[in-house]
Amino acid sequence: MSNKAVRAGARAVLFDFDGTLADTAADLVAALNRLRAVRGMPEIPLEKLRPFASAGARGLIVAGFGILTEHPDFKDMREEFLRYYAESICVETKLFPGMDTLLGEIEARGLRWGIVTNKSTSLTRKLVATMGLKPACVVCGDTTPHLKPHPASLLHAANELHLEPRDCLYLGDDLRDILAAHAAGMSSVAVEWGYGDDWKDWNADAVIRRPMDLVGHL
Repeated sequence: MSNKAVRAGARAVLFDFDGTLADTAADLVAALNRLRAVRGMPEIPLEKLRPFASAGARGLIVAGFGILTEHPDFKDMREEFLRYYAESICVETKLFPGMDTLLGEIEARGLRWGIVTNKSTSLTRKLVATMGLKPACVVCGDTTPHLKPHPASLLHAANELHLEPRDCLYLGDDLRDILAAHAAGMSSVAVEWGYGDDWKDWNADAVIRRPMDLVGHL
């Protein structure tokens, strides 16, 4: 399904990580529930917290404890959450169905692919290595001074690949991904399989239901 038109002639495909390239929700929610357990609180089901997984520690702590980031305990809770997550970062995490086939098709066409995420470098690199992924570039939340929806990380990725932003496609499952792509001058593709559910309102250049649907836009 396409809202507008993806610019022809892409030379690279860039992916958001959580909720786009890989399904990380189960391991993120497990860290959140461990945070709750040590405070004597009951577990929250995965499906209830899944929509917040793209927002990482911040979104899950807000959803799981009902506190805002300004709360005096938030910073310490976030550090504790990240420690738990790092200890069991790739137990249930896996590529979304069909993603390995899409990556193979991208490479077979002589295109490159990379990762642009708000996740920290230490966590992202650990996941990439454990999952055996071989992206052409990995740009993380601490690579540049700004997080998405600011375009800095996407522009950094294009620069690493020695490409103009217009030569790249960016796939994401959150409004901030689409806003970042637009601001960077890249074609934007919203994915239906991710954690967001209001993609119809994001004004993406295209919306795809399955990973291999991207092939029609390459």
